[in-house]
Amino acid sequence: MNHTKRIVISASRRTDLPAFYMPWFMQQIERGTIETVNPYNRRTKEIRLSPRYIHSIVFWSKNFGPFIAEGFGKRIQQAGFHLFFNFTVNSESHLLEPQVPPLDDRLDQLERLCATYGADAVTWRFDPICFYETEAGRQHNLVDFERIAKTAVECGIRRCITSFRDDYQKIRKRTAALHDFRFIDPSIEKKARILIQMAAQLDDIGIGLYACCEKAVLDTLPSDSKVHPAACIDNQVLARLYGDDVSVKRDSGQRLQKGCGCRMSVDIGDYKQHPCYHNCLFCYANPVDKSGSFGRTAT
Repeated sequence: MNHTKRIVISASRRTDLPAFYMPWFMQQIERGTIETVNPYNRRTKEIRLSPRYIHSIVFWSKNFGPFIAEGFGKRIQQAGFHLFFNFTVNSESHLLEPQVPPLDDRLDQLERLCATYGADAVTWRFDPICFYETEAGRQHNLVDFERIAKTAVECGIRRCITSFRDDYQKIRKRTAALHDFRFIDPSIEKKARILIQMAAQLDDIGIGLYACCEKAVLDTLPSDSKVHPAACIDNQVLARLYGDDVSVKRDSGQRLQKGCGCRMSVDIGDYKQHPCYHNCLFCYANPVDKSGSFGRTAT
């Protein structure tokens, strides 16, 4: 008799569930099922939300404040689920990420997640690296990288995942409404130098650097580079933490040609039903603000 391996829930690449939609998610936990929507053809599929079928839940967020304050994680654990956290902590920038909490608050959240669930269950994502030009000149968002890294290693974090900003059409339309602003896409050579510098800085304090969907850049790096391909959903890590009853096959629904190393998972949440209120200027998902004031004013 064949044994079907349990699945990983990705919650979520499509929006920030821990920041904005945990009451909705808890309702699905209580109901025991959740409906996923294919963002391309809008077809739906029902997933059974039970530890019998779910290996672990990977939460993605830029603000775990509500998740921590309301004790959602503990309640989900008491229901029998294993948890993992992808926490994006970037430099403080009211221009690029106008609605995320102050950096001090996010670093406190990082400390609390690691203390509560263990640093092995937390990955720090510095994503994306952005270069841009304003009336003040050329700038980037790496200014707080060293400070964040110092806090991360003190928390026990050993993985940092990063990537460079992708140039989506919806982002170009969004930034076209801004005066005296444009994103800059560095050359592959410059990107390679940046990753090597970041990796050396992190290696000195015991953190490994992993590049997400940056195959073109990784292919230019020397063989002894300390920059590694990333898997934001890494079922091999999850298997070591919570048992090997999970598939470690590559996720064919992700950007394999770009170098995505993610393993099989089921993404929940929906771009249309769950818009994100962070209103990040570089976001590829579905920010709430349609007025063209991205990065300038709060909603």
